[in-house]
Amino acid sequence: MNTIRRVLCALLVSCVPIGVIAQDPSVTPQTLSIEGAVTHVYKSINGVNLRLHVFDPPNHAPSTRRPAILFFFGGAWTHGTVEQFVPQARYLAERGMVAGVADYRVFGRHQTSPFEAMADAKSAVRWVRSRAGELGIDPDRIVASGGSSGGHIALSAAVFGPFDEPTEDGRIRSKPDALVLFNPSVDTARARSAVARARFGDRGREGSPLHHLSSGLPPILILHGKSDTTVPYADVESFCAQAKTLGNQCELVGYEDAKHGFFNPQNTKGKWYRETLLEADRFLTKLGYLRGPAPTQIR
Repeated sequence: MNTIRRVLCALLVSCVPIGVIAQDPSVTPQTLSIEGAVTHVYKSINGVNLRLHVFDPPNHAPSTRRPAILFFFGGAWTHGTVEQFVPQARYLAERGMVAGVADYRVFGRHQTSPFEAMADAKSAVRWVRSRAGELGIDPDRIVASGGSSGGHIALSAAVFGPFDEPTEDGRIRSKPDALVLFNPSVDTARARSAVARARFGDRGREGSPLHHLSSGLPPILILHGKSDTTVPYADVESFCAQAKTLGNQCELVGYEDAKHGFFNPQNTKGKWYRETLLEADRFLTKLGYLRGPAPTQIR
C-alpha cells in the first residue's frame, strides 16, 4: 500500500496527507476573529471548526431576551468571506439585536457541496437557539439572512426539513423565525452559472427552495436587483408569488439597474447598501424585532 501511494504521489507531483482537506490556494482562509465581536465555535465537524462572530447591542446583558439575526456570506458555495455582512451586523446590533456573522463549509476551503453548507446554516440556527440564555436572546425571534448562496442556505434552513446533522439534538428547532434575503438563489434546479451547476451536479432540484415550498414558512423579505443576471429577478418573483399562494408572507423589493451583489457597501458608494438596510430595518420593526420607528436614513 505504501509503495502504491508513493507512486501515486509522484504521478500527482504532490500529495495531500490522508485525512487532510485540500484547500484551493486561491480561496482566502477565513478570519478567526473580528474586532468588536465575541467569537464562538458553533460546530466542529471532520476536523473543521466553524465560527460565529457575535455583535451585542450596547449594554447587553444575558438576562435580556433580544431578537437575533445570523448572516451567511455569498460566494457561489465555493468561496466568500465571513466579514461580508459585518457592516449590517454592526448596524443591527446598534439598533438592539444580537447580530452574528457565520462561517460555513464551501467547496474551495473544504471540498464540500452546497448540502453541507445547508446543514451548517441549520446548525448555526440550532446552536444559537440552544444557547439563548447564555447569549441573551429570544429563541423564538431568530432571523436568518444572507446574500446569493448565503441567502440560499438561510432560506433552506426554513424550507427544508432534511439536511440536519444527525448528531444534533433534533428537539431544538433549526428553522429561523424570519428571513431577510439579499439576491438569494431560489431555483437551483435551473442553475444558470457553470459554478452553480458544478456545485450541485445532478442534485439541483433536491436543493432548490422553489421546488420545495410549503405553507408555514416564516415571514420573508427579499431584496433583489432587477438587472441581476446571476439570479434573475423573475426567479424571485416566481418564488414570492408561489410562497404567497401557499399562505406565506413574502415581500419582494426590487431595485432598478441593480446587479448581483448590489447591496454591498462598496457598490455605488453605498447607496444600495443603505437602501436595503433601511428596508430590512422597516421589515424587522414591523415584525416587532426592532424598536420603532424605523429610521429614514443611514449615514
